[in-house]
Order: sequence, then C-alpha cells, then structure tokens
Amino acid sequence: ELINNMLTVGMIPSLFGDDEKERLIGDYRQEAFVNGMGPAKELIWKYFNEKCSANLHVVLTMSPVGDTLRTRCRNFPGLITGTYVDWFERWPREALEAVAAAVLNNSNNLIVEEVLPKVQSLAVRTHLSVEEMSHEFHLTLRRPIHVTPKNYLDFMATYTRLLALNDKLFEQQSTRLGGGLSKIAEATAELAVLSAKLDKQKEVLHKKTRECDKLMGTIEASTRTANEKKAAAELTAAEIETKRKLISVEKMGAEDALADAVPALEAARKALDTLEKNDITEIRSFAKPPKMVQTVCDCVLVIMGYKELSWTRSRAMMAEPNFLSLLRNLNVEALTQNQVKATKSILRTMETSYEVMKSVSRAGAGLFKFVNAVVGFCDVYREVKPKQDLVEQLEKDYAKAVRTLEKTNAELDALRAELAALEARYSAALAEKNVLDEENSLMQRRLDAADKLLDGLGSETERWQVELEGLKLKRVQLLGDCLLGAGFLAYTGPFDSKFRFRALRDEWEKWILEEGVPLTQPFSLEQLLTDDVEISKWVSEGLPPDELSVQNGILTSRASRVPFCIDPQQQAFRWISSRESSAGTSFRIMGMADRDLHKWLELAVKYGYALLLKDCDEYLDPLLDNILERNIFGAAGRETVVIGSKEVDYDPNFRLYLASNLSNPKLTPAHFGKTLVINYQVTARGLEDQLLSEIVAVERAELEASRKQLILETSGNKQLLKKLEDALLRELSTSTGNMLDNLELVETLGETKSKAAEISLKLTEARETQAGIDASRDQYRPAAERGALLYFVLSDMAGVNEMYQYSLDNYLQVFRISLNKSIPDAVLSRRLDNIVHTLTFNLYNYACTGLFESHKTLFSFLMAVRVEMHQARVSQAELDFFIRGDTSIGSTTGSKPLAWVGAQAWRDLLCLSQQLPDTFASLPTHVQGASEQWQQWASSGDPEAQQTPFEREVKLSVMQRLLVLRCFRVDRVLRAMQIYVQATLGPKYNKPPVTNFEVIFETSSPQVPVVFILSPGTDPANELVKLADRLGIGSSKLKTLAMGQGQENVASGLMEMSAARGYWLLLQNCHLLKDWLRDVEKEIESLTKPHPEFRLWLTTDPTRDFPVGLLQRCKKVVTEPPEGLMLNLRSTFHKAPASIFSETEHPALRPLVFDLAFFHAVAQERRKYGRLGWNIPYDFNDSDFQACTAIFETYLSKASRSAIPWNSLK
Repeated sequence: ELINNMLTVGMIPSLFGDDEKERLIGDYRQEAFVNGMGPAKELIWKYFNEKCSANLHVVLTMSPVGDTLRTRCRNFPGLITGTYVDWFERWPREALEAVAAAVLNNSNNLIVEEVLPKVQSLAVRTHLSVEEMSHEFHLTLRRPIHVTPKNYLDFMATYTRLLALNDKLFEQQSTRLGGGLSKIAEATAELAVLSAKLDKQKEVLHKKTRECDKLMGTIEASTRTANEKKAAAELTAAEIETKRKLISVEKMGAEDALADAVPALEAARKALDTLEKNDITEIRSFAKPPKMVQTVCDCVLVIMGYKELSWTRSRAMMAEPNFLSLLRNLNVEALTQNQVKATKSILRTMETSYEVMKSVSRAGAGLFKFVNAVVGFCDVYREVKPKQDLVEQLEKDYAKAVRTLEKTNAELDALRAELAALEARYSAALAEKNVLDEENSLMQRRLDAADKLLDGLGSETERWQVELEGLKLKRVQLLGDCLLGAGFLAYTGPFDSKFRFRALRDEWEKWILEEGVPLTQPFSLEQLLTDDVEISKWVSEGLPPDELSVQNGILTSRASRVPFCIDPQQQAFRWISSRESSAGTSFRIMGMADRDLHKWLELAVKYGYALLLKDCDEYLDPLLDNILERNIFGAAGRETVVIGSKEVDYDPNFRLYLASNLSNPKLTPAHFGKTLVINYQVTARGLEDQLLSEIVAVERAELEASRKQLILETSGNKQLLKKLEDALLRELSTSTGNMLDNLELVETLGETKSKAAEISLKLTEARETQAGIDASRDQYRPAAERGALLYFVLSDMAGVNEMYQYSLDNYLQVFRISLNKSIPDAVLSRRLDNIVHTLTFNLYNYACTGLFESHKTLFSFLMAVRVEMHQARVSQAELDFFIRGDTSIGSTTGSKPLAWVGAQAWRDLLCLSQQLPDTFASLPTHVQGASEQWQQWASSGDPEAQQTPFEREVKLSVMQRLLVLRCFRVDRVLRAMQIYVQATLGPKYNKPPVTNFEVIFETSSPQVPVVFILSPGTDPANELVKLADRLGIGSSKLKTLAMGQGQENVASGLMEMSAARGYWLLLQNCHLLKDWLRDVEKEIESLTKPHPEFRLWLTTDPTRDFPVGLLQRCKKVVTEPPEGLMLNLRSTFHKAPASIFSETEHPALRPLVFDLAFFHAVAQERRKYGRLGWNIPYDFNDSDFQACTAIFETYLSKASRSAIPWNSLK
C-alpha cells in the first residue's frame, strides 16, 4: 500500500507528523516563494511534495513465480500504471559464456589454454541441460525446480574452488609421497655402504679388543699385588692402632699412680728452695748436731748413695757447693730398693714430725720433708715401674710397626702409581675401543633400522610409487572431475536418483569425454568429494548407506550454500542431529516460528554452534538473509554479520541447516538461490535396508547386533587406518637429518606400519564377516521389499489429499506390530509369507482408517498394482495407459470405423495398440472384425465380469483386461478395480475396516494424538464419551473445548493440565485455528514425561493448511459412512451396542432393527447425489439411527407380543 501511494501520488499520507510538517514548511518557504508559490502553507506543502516526486526514483524487483505478483498488480494498480515493466528473462547462452570466460580466465592458470574453451562450453551446456531437466522433472513429478543465474555463478565458483582445493591437496600428497619415497631410497642406498664399512670396522675393533684384554690382564695382576699389600698395610695399621690404645691405657695407669707421689716430691723440692746456703752452713757448723738432724743427714747420705754414714761425711756432703742443686736434680727413680729400705729404717728411729724438726732446725726440717717425699715416691714408683717399662717396650714396638707400615705404604703408593699408569693406558685403549664400538653400534643400528624400515615399508614403496604416478595423472584429470563435482554440488540437490544419474552419467560425463577434457574413468563422486572413512562415519551416525543418501551427505557437508533439506521421512533430521551431537559441539534444534529464534541465532553465529531449523516452508525469514547470502565482513581475525539490525561476531565454525517435512514444498527461486535444496526423500533401496534391519532385529537379534557392532568397528578402524597412513607419510616426509639415527622415528614407523597391517587385516576379516552377515540377512529381504513397496504406496496418497500425511516413524510402528503379530513358523519361506500377508493387511487397515471412502478402493488398487509391478506381472507402460489413456491433442489418424464406438474410446484403443504392441497390436483389427461380439460385450451390464472377445485369441492378464475395459466402459472401471484387487490380493482388501474406537485408543499414546477428519454430518464426540465410560475414564477426566477465536491460551492451559493429570482432551474444529496448531506440535514435542493416561483428540475439517508435521505425528481417523449397502450395514451393526436386541423381548424387534439399518444405509447412499433430505437439506447420521432404535424399544416394550404399532412407528 505504501509503495502504491508512492507510485501514484508520490507521497505517503500521514508520513510526517504535524510538528515535522510545520518544520518542513518553514524550511521550504523561501524556496517555494522564489519558484512562484504563494505564502499559503498548502501551496508550500504542495511544492515540497512535487519536488520530492520529481527527485524520487523507485526500482522494484519482484519474482513472477506463483500468484503473488498477479495478486499485487490486481490489488495495487500503481504497480502497472506508475512503473515501466522490464521483464528479465533467463540468461541467454551468450551471457552464460561471457560469465564462464570471466570466471575461468581468473583461475590462476589451473586450466590449460587448450582446454579452457572446452570447459567454458561445457559449463554453459551443463547449465542449460539443468534448465531443461528441471522442466521435465516438473512435468513428471509436479515438483518445480528453479534454476537461476545465481546457481550458475555458484557452479562457476564451486568449480574454481574445487579445482584449487584438490590441486593443492594433490600437490601436498605428492610432496608427502615423494618425501617418503626419497627417504626410503636414501635408506636403501645407505644400507650397502654401511654393510661394507661395518665389516672393516669389525676387524679393527677385534684387534683393539685383544689389546685391551691383554692390558686388562696386567692390570688385574698388579691390582691383586696392590690389594695384597693394601691388606697387609691395613692389618699392620690395625695392630698399631691396638698397640697405641694399649700404651695409652698403661701410660695413663702409671701416670695415675704417680699422680699422688709426684706432687709431694715436687713440694719437697720446692721446700729445698726455701733453704739458703746459710741454713746449710748452720747445720754444717754443728760439731755434734742434734740427733734428729744427724738422722736426717744420714737419710740424705743413703739417698745420695754414700756408703759411710757419719756426721763427718754429712758435713763433707753439705760442704759441696752445689749440694742443694744435687738434691733438687736427684734422679729419685734411680734409687735402689736397698736405699729406700735403709732410709725407711733410719726414719723409723726418729719418731718425730716436721713441726718438731722445724723447731730444732729449719734446714733439717726441709731435708726431713724432702727425705719423706722421696721415700713416699719410691714406694709408689716401685709399683709403677713395671708399668712404665711395659709402656716403654710397647712404644718401641709401636715405633717399629709404624716404620714397617710406612714402608708398606710406600710400596703400595708405588704400586698404585704403576696401576694408575696401566689404567690410564687401559682407559685410552678402552676409549678407542668404545669409539669403535659406538661407531659399529651406530652402523649396526642404522643397518637394523634400514632393514626394519625396508622390510616394513618395502611393500608400501610400490603402492606409493603407483599412487604418486596416479596423483600426477589425477591433477590433470581434475579439470573434468571438478567440473562434474561442481555440477553435482550446484545443481543436483533437488532431483531424485533417476534424474541425478541421468545428469551425471548420461549427459555431463558423456559430454566431457566427447570434448576431450581429461576425466577420471571410472568417475566416482565419493572419491572426489569424500572418502570411505567419512562415509563409514556417516553410516555409523545414522545415514542410510544407499547411493542417494551418501550423495545427500556429500551435498550437506560440502556445498557452499546452506542446505535446505526436503525431509518428509526425517532421515536428514535424525542424521544431522546424531552427527552434530556426536561431534561434541553445541547443537540446537528450533522451528522457524519460534519466538526466541533471533536470540539463539545470534548465539549460534557468535559462538560457532550448529543450528537446525525444522518445519521450514515457502517463507524464508529475512532475518536469515545475510547468513544465507554470506554477507560477512571483516578480516580473518574478526568477522561480523548483520542479523536484523545488529552486528554480530561471526564464528567460522557456525553451521546452519534448514529442513522441511513437506514432501513437495512450494519453494521460490529465492530458496534455490540462497540455499542448496537437497531431496532427502527416502529411496526404495534405503528404506528396504532399514526395514531389513527391523526384521532381522526381531527374527535374529544377535545377527543384527553383530552387524551394528561391525559397522561401528569398521568405521573406527577405517578412520584409524587413515590416520596411521597419514602419520606414516608425515613422519617420513618431515624427518630431518639421517632418518636411520632416529630410532624413535623408526620404531614409530614400524609400530605404525604394524598397526596399519593389523587394522587392514581386521578390515579384511570384517568384510568377510559382513558378507556372511549380509548373506544371512538377505534371506529376509523379500519381506523388507514388500515393506518398502507398501510405504511408498502409502506416502503417494499425499498427492490425492493433503490430509494423507504419514511419517516413516508411524509406518515403522505398523511394521513392527505386524512382525510381532505374524504367525511364527520354523520354515523361513512360510514365515516370510506370514510376515508379508500380515503387514499388507495391517497397513491396509491402518491406512483405510484415515482415508475417505472414495479413496479406499484407489489405495487397495495401488497396493495391488505395485505388488504386481514388483513381481513383473504388470509393466509401467500398462499402468501409464490405465492412468492417462490417450493424451494426444487433435484427431486420430483416420476416422473411427464403427458408429457404436465413441471417438475417445477409439483413440484410446489405437493408443493401447501402439503403446503395448506385443499384446494389443491386432486389437483394433479384431474389434472391426468381430464388431457385433464387441458391441454385445461393451453394452452388457457387467462387462468387467465377462471375458472379452479378444481373449478367445490372446490370453490377457487381469490388468490387461482392465485396460481393454477402460477403452470401452470407463463407468465400470471402479468395479473392475475391485475385481482386480480381489484377484491379486484377496477379497478382504475390498472390505475396509469399521472404525473401532477401542482399537484406535490402543494404538494411540500420550505423544501420538488422534485427529478425526470430519465429513458432513459426523461428530465423533459421542463415541468418544462412550469410549471413556467403557474404559473407566469417566466424563470428569474428558475435557472438551470447541476451538475458535481467542481460545488458544485456554486450549494450551487445558493441554498442560491434562498432560500432567492424565486427562483426555478433545479439541474440536481445529481447522479454525490453523496457525495455533503449530504451537500444539511444539507442545507435544516438549512433553518429556506426560501422564501415561493422557490422550489428545483433535477434530478438523479437511484443509490443506493443517501442519504437515502434526498430521504425520497423529493417527488419522476419517469419520465418514462407508460406501455400499453391505458395508453400511456392517458399520451400523458394529457401532450398535449389544444390548440393542435385549432391551425388549418383542419378537418383531430384530427384524425391525434390520429394516431400520437397511433404510439407514439407503439414506446414507443418497450422499452421492448431494445433501438431499426428504424435504430439506439434511445429513442422515448415526444419531438418527440411534434415535429410531430408541423409539422402537419404547413402543415395542409397551405393545403386546403379537401387535406392532405401525401407525406410531411410521
């Protein structure tokens, strides 16, 4: 509306407020006056608007896809009248060639000049072929694919990126391989040199060893002598020490004994010092001294050694000038025993004391004291003398021993000096020998290392040489390989396996080879864009191993654009969730309509989280535009992206995934330009393998467990083997110096090679084990094939009605129930037949519960046709003719020859003969030749039950007879389809099950709601109340809410309460709040531990806007009367309570109830003519039948047994 106003009047009304308007008028007043406008405000404002319109330039870009542009142009005429329409067509070939030339010419010389024009031509041809193929894909499967110039630019960018990336990778691998081979070559060359050098060095080492041994003998002899000397010296030293200790003890004893006498003697000698010469002269002057003095002098004479004892002699002795000196220096120790005894005997005669003697003579007293001290000393010395003699002898022996020890030590020192010289010589010789030995050891280690290296890597040398040559060739073949790979990444995502194979193999690869561009043969996408290790890891994370799924994995992980996964079976959802969760990084799943999407998107972008947005549809939030367009700013250190109006730091680890559970979403060119649309719809082979795992898990659980464990082990071993081989080459190529000296490196290489060989052996054994397991599992494949076939029949029903949405999880639940209910049998073939029949019938019952009556025959017919097509009893051409007939435009060649045959019937007849000539080539001629028989057959009441005239000559199958009937009697085709179903599958497949609410309840769960798809005049609420009463739930636990405007919060509160308390919740008329149903889906998903008795019941009219995710989760129940009197009667009596015949004993009750049921069935059948009541439009439903039976019971219970109140009953 705003843009329409700008285009038509040049201004948006009420864009400016009054204050802004006044300010603008003031600003432009002078300018308006200069340009001739008056002073009025209206004129100034008019001038301002005209000036804005004159300077306003608007450029609008709109997509012509869908009804949006047409609707906008119809509602807003200004888009046509106020604009110049410039319709941009798709880029012509010239534009594509110019872009290719501009991009590829800047490819850093990775493309040689001779091939460059061919690559440019092939790029253009590839893009144009995708445009044609997308149109054909749309016509075939009704799925539009938009191929935009942006896809082409991405194709070119991806090609150059792949080319540069792989060229660099191959160069690194070549360098690494070349480095490893050169190291091995060096080791080989050095091996011969080392071997010859080692032989010579061994001789020298042997000679040096002999010299060292001889010198060692001499050293050992000298050492023995030295040791003997040393032992003798040590013994002598011990003896000396013993003697020293003994002398010390004896000497100390003697000294202790003399300790008392010596002081007295010294005191006496000191007393002599007090005497003076006059004192001695005084004594000597006595002619006859006192007796005591005479006696003391006699004692002195005896001590001095005089024989004569007289006073004269005494006077003569004292007259000597040095008398006192002689006494002081007297050798007391030399006195004999006789002298001591004589002295003692003289002293005994005196009987005096020192004081007395001192009173007589001072000199005499001194001599008396001296004599007593000498006698006391001699008494002690007599006892000490032997000890002193012993000490003296010991000291002499000690001195002799010391001299002997010194001599021995001298000899020992001489020996030690000689030994040191010998040891020096030996050390020098030994050092030389050790040098030689070390050199020999080094050479021997190098030889051993070289042998070990060559033995371990010798087998790798040839392989590495082959790989090196192969890499050189691959670098040349990258020109074609990357072209195919880029085309695959840029274009093939939306296509199914058939169209992908056609594009890659039948067209692009063929064209590349025709142009002579180098290309690997056979070409493998897996080898170019991934490897076996990564694929094994994907499979272990939950990705199906079939080719299409692996290709989808490559597209998801390698494409330059954000993946948009078309994922109705949740294959991508489960794999991406498992992959990102196991990666150890933060991962979050959100919906496009979540309120906090903006917040979590910013966090994921900023911190490098992985974000999966599910339930994406035709609308792409502009919030994602800058991320999808990769509008990232800044350098590698800090990159930012604008989300909304906020600039957010961008982490390169951020990953975004978009997913839609719609099988055929209506995507716009914006989706295909901004994202990489990937078709994740399950393939027959992938689903077959999945179902096979389910069967084997039930039938042979240990076999399936072994297979899963083997897959995990194989994936881990492949990853480890790749790491080991990369480490082996890396260590070889990056080693410096002489590699043979790096024993740790050689050991590491040896261990790495040993581990790699061990893992290779394990992988070989795993392949053999896998082959055995696969052979055992393949015995159950027929049942898996039937299961996959039936699933695709069920999923194809979504094309009939939007409400027929079935998830793979729901189908797997039916499949598991069928496995458990099928009759066991020891014979495998009969067991498989039981599984197939049980599964087929269970699926028929499950699907018919959620199908309208008009589609049940179609479903059973599709089941029968697919089964026969799988068994090769019906061809695709036969089915195509049955569906389409003659689709040619214009009249058939020639006029129809028979008047009773309609024009369309004749065209169909001719088309049948042309499309299936092997059987029907002669049919037109036969019809003309047997016209009456054919007319009789075609005009009969039941031609489908009769044999055609043509079958008298040609044997026709039931399907072929149906094709003939289609040409003549289209009105009888429905009945013929039922006959075909009965002949193929059995009569029970023409009898849909009656809706049983008990069975519906048993198959539901707190997380699986039940949705009732209503038809006119039906309401399951009453039946649901009865069911609650029968199961003991009661009306108090059954909550009912009729949906309408403003009921969203009430319904959410009731759901939360019911889930917590175990109530039943019935939400009626949910089609009135289609947008809110998405919140219901989220609330159901958020239920972690609901009450086990909680059930959610929904009712809705058929609507295309019902959320697909919720439909796929729910169990669908169509409440519609069955078609046909028999099925109507069966349904009526099935719903009627057993007590209907026991309320009264009147005999007319049973026939009357049957009549009423028959009448009710007839009234129900009138639906095909529209809502026709008897007088007014009215829908006859089950409540009418119940009301009538109640009337019957009331009247008959009051009537007599023989009378029937017909008037009242009528």
